[in-house]
Amino acid sequence: LKIIVLQNKAWMKKDLAHQLFISPAEIGHSLNRSQLAGLIDPDQKKVLKKTFLEFLIHGFPYVFPVRAGGLTIGIPTAYSAPVLNKYIVSEEKIVWPYPEGKVRGHAIAPLSKGAVKASLQDPEFYELLCLCDVLRVGRVREKQKAKELLEARFKKEFTTLKNKN
Repeated sequence: LKIIVLQNKAWMKKDLAHQLFISPAEIGHSLNRSQLAGLIDPDQKKVLKKTFLEFLIHGFPYVFPVRAGGLTIGIPTAYSAPVLNKYIVSEEKIVWPYPEGKVRGHAIAPLSKGAVKASLQDPEFYELLCLCDVLRVGRVREKQKAKELLEARFKKEFTTLKNKN
């Protein structure tokens, strides 16, 4: 997801590690697995968006399962995040636990320990993570809306890339 956000910018593995608050070794392992799975190109610099979108929609909930836990203070995610809460109205809130958060809701674990800090520094990355969290915890209607929003974002990227070529 972060590579998609950085697609028109030069980046190095150490940049990703720093921005995502994870180790360079974890970045290397992730890129190798993603290349093997056909989610990124052989140079490990570009996401193969059609394949990646298919993985997000159909495989993501199985690879990164989660169930909402107890009430805590945190950062809104999934359908509670601004990217979706204008489409999905729910009294129940879903949050990533974070002591400096301002929303009380049911806790879910973020994809990585550094995901919350990374998302606070990058609003576009935050939105993508939240849409993916809907695929992990949402109900059918919520997942459908997240899918539509992800497809629209990725289609915009496809159009931008086509126009550049």
